[in-house]
Amino acid sequence: MTSQSISLDGRGEPGQDAALRLEDVRVWRWHVASGTRKPIIDGITWTVGAGERWALLGPNGAGKTTLLTIAGAVDFPSTGTVEILGETMGRTDLARLRESIGFVDTRVGGRFAPLLTVREVVRTGATATIGYFEERLSGLDLDRADELVGAFGLGAIGERRFGDCSEGERKRALIARALLAQPRLLLLDEPGGGLDLPGRETLLSSLDRVAGLQPSLAMVITTHHLEELPASTSHALLLRDGGAVAMGPVEETLTEGPLSDCFGMALAVTRVGGRFSASAA
Repeated sequence: MTSQSISLDGRGEPGQDAALRLEDVRVWRWHVASGTRKPIIDGITWTVGAGERWALLGPNGAGKTTLLTIAGAVDFPSTGTVEILGETMGRTDLARLRESIGFVDTRVGGRFAPLLTVREVVRTGATATIGYFEERLSGLDLDRADELVGAFGLGAIGERRFGDCSEGERKRALIARALLAQPRLLLLDEPGGGLDLPGRETLLSSLDRVAGLQPSLAMVITTHHLEELPASTSHALLLRDGGAVAMGPVEETLTEGPLSDCFGMALAVTRVGGRFSASAA
């Protein structure tokens, strides 16, 4: 689709550990009325190396969330091979595998008991439960929870009821919760969506801080907007209609040609201090 000389093989550096490897992955849904199948993901081959921070970008309906749920061992592909943290889907215990994946679904925020505090919600990440069971927490769990509360700028509201927090505060708490179990792969579906400017900037600075503190953690973030990517983003996969437009280091992919092809309009792209932004050319 693009005339840019950008690799579409999605493979990491030779000898690099892969947190995620997809080989010719396809997903389709049956259209019952017509008896035909609609492609959602169309032949994606993609590797995320340990310590890489990927952006998954594309317009609405491009297949970003579907691809992320496959990467999180939540959904299966229709065809193709998916290897997550060295385990192949269909040949491993997915419940055990998910313990090593931090998949942040903001919808889970509505399932916590209304009286739980921000700090208690973060602590539930140690037990992978919605309920709060303090008797099951170790001293290390409590210490790590406090560290993450601080890292995500939640210290001042640690004792506030989670339900009384802003959307940005809840998102930061849920990401901190996901990191408590020390996952090797962190998946975030539009973490900056719906946030005001201060909330977005606080979230992105927190993600940059995590990238510095956990250099081996692989991260994938879906978004529609370049402005919602942390400065630590190292790679990008651009999707359109379920197919890959481009993938690779951000210096090659988050440029005007590939992004214009991805979103179907001429774009001007700028980068300041590691942060990207785009507007109509």
